[in-house]
Amino acid sequence: MARRAVEHVANDNGDTAEADEVMRAALRHFAVHGLGAARAAREHAEEAFFRGDRNAYDWWLKITRALDRRLAAEADGRMRITELS
Repeated sequence: MARRAVEHVANDNGDTAEADEVMRAALRHFAVHGLGAARAAREHAEEAFFRGDRNAYDWWLKITRALDRRLAAEADGRMRITELS
């Protein structure tokens, strides 16, 4: 019974190695920045965006999303508007 229950555990973190890597990075980032970690990650994402570093932007946005989905959605929306301007 226990084995069957574990096989069907709901987890919204994803089941890929990348999702695990992002979660570990987000937890390390949280350990350094505490409750301001999501804002700090968003700032890193915005800086990368304006430098034109899409890979770094995507990475920091994933970390922001892991910490605060709403903040990540707002930041991504603003960057998409800026990109279209």
